[in-house]
Amino acid sequence: MRYLSLLLCSLLGFGNAAYAEDAEPNDGLISNEHKIAIQGKTIDYLAQAGTLPIKNDKGEVTARMFHIAYLKKGEDVATRPVLFAFNGGPGSSSVWLHLGIFGPKRIKLNDDGSLPKPPFALEDNVESLLDVTDLVFIDPVSTGFSRPASGKDAKEFHGVEGDLRSVAEFIRLWLTRHQRWASPKLIGGESYGTTRAAGLASMLQSSHGITLNGVVLISAVLNFQTIRFDDGNDLPFALFLPSYTATAWYHKKLSPEMQQKSLAEVTQEARLFAVGDYHKALLQGHSMKDAERTNIAARLAQLTGLSEDYVQRANLRIDAMRFMKELLRDKRESVGRYDSRLKSTDYDADREMPNFDASYAAVQGPYTQALNHYLRHNLKYEADLPYKILTSDVQPWDYGTARNRYLNHASMLSSAMTQNQHLKVFLANGYYDLATPFHAAEYTIAHLGANPKLGARISSSYYEAGHMMYIHKESRLKLKQDLTKFIVEATK
Repeated sequence: MRYLSLLLCSLLGFGNAAYAEDAEPNDGLISNEHKIAIQGKTIDYLAQAGTLPIKNDKGEVTARMFHIAYLKKGEDVATRPVLFAFNGGPGSSSVWLHLGIFGPKRIKLNDDGSLPKPPFALEDNVESLLDVTDLVFIDPVSTGFSRPASGKDAKEFHGVEGDLRSVAEFIRLWLTRHQRWASPKLIGGESYGTTRAAGLASMLQSSHGITLNGVVLISAVLNFQTIRFDDGNDLPFALFLPSYTATAWYHKKLSPEMQQKSLAEVTQEARLFAVGDYHKALLQGHSMKDAERTNIAARLAQLTGLSEDYVQRANLRIDAMRFMKELLRDKRESVGRYDSRLKSTDYDADREMPNFDASYAAVQGPYTQALNHYLRHNLKYEADLPYKILTSDVQPWDYGTARNRYLNHASMLSSAMTQNQHLKVFLANGYYDLATPFHAAEYTIAHLGANPKLGARISSSYYEAGHMMYIHKESRLKLKQDLTKFIVEATK
């Protein structure tokens, strides 16, 4: 009867709510002991998987949030750091950071991050951060195994404010149950998870008295005006340009003279043009003189690998999706959005947009299959619920006070750093990221409030990969070194 009921509900359009109510996860915590060798040292650790109940002011359970934690054994909790990690979306579970770079296991991919032959496997992650910090991976409500409680509306959690409140409450409750209030504390997010991290840095401090030591931002987006290609918003066209140049350089679509230069050199040229003549030209709109327009189009073509004719027809404004399709159109190929190093063959080469994102296709299957096997085989966590890797169930996302403007959490990060003069921030940027481009992050940090002293506590690093730079072996090794250095310095 249960499965028949679920089938009928699904056909009637009520599948998610019925399934969440019928198969609600319990609050049991499954613990297992494991070992891993990192940097030549064997680490004994406890792996825990389970849910925590999120309650409202009336004491009613409104949701149960799933998490996986890794705790090094034999450590003094007063000095042992703990890092709370999550991904973005909105609508993403924490699987990417978990099995990509932070956790003790990782997906076994090809060294360049391309799709390996299925079935997919896990391996020990010798670049895990478990040697320097305990780890707690959080799945926001409606992702992973996290679900609203029976009879509760999931929409309460599907928005900027509700999401922040629930994750902040999870962190408070986890610290309480595990007696970790004395520990050095960090949070780390990727993509929209960086938006969440910036908001949490302020909310945890103001609402719960939880003062952080560090914030890790992987492929950051704090100000959505920097990435939204909307009519009347010319900012992204300039901020994406250095990433277009990096992509064209990688695929050898620049002129022979430009191809002889290094990646750092060509992207710096693009930066200077983007904030100089190009930005000035965009501000002029139709008042621009024909001669200047011709010069700008020629320089854009030189920096993007596109034709001057295409640049002119695009009105000097090339959005990311069009660039992904146009760069290799002559080869019937499109480059990836999350990682523009990767490419796909188009079955319809005449379309304006790519048929699919080659870089997401390369990771979706491996991460989904490996995570589901790992939960049940390694962590011994049994559940009939589907583990939602990346879901649209959270849409439409409620942007709250930013409903009629661009969401910008840079001010919240600035506020947290101003009130806590010890808080440090680390940014990881991928050169080939066409979702949250590195120059947009640079722009946001350069406009982080009126306090110029904040910059001294912000460090950045760049990787020759994309949004998930850790799927690329060389970038993963570099990211491990950079993160280890940051965590040690932020918590000492």
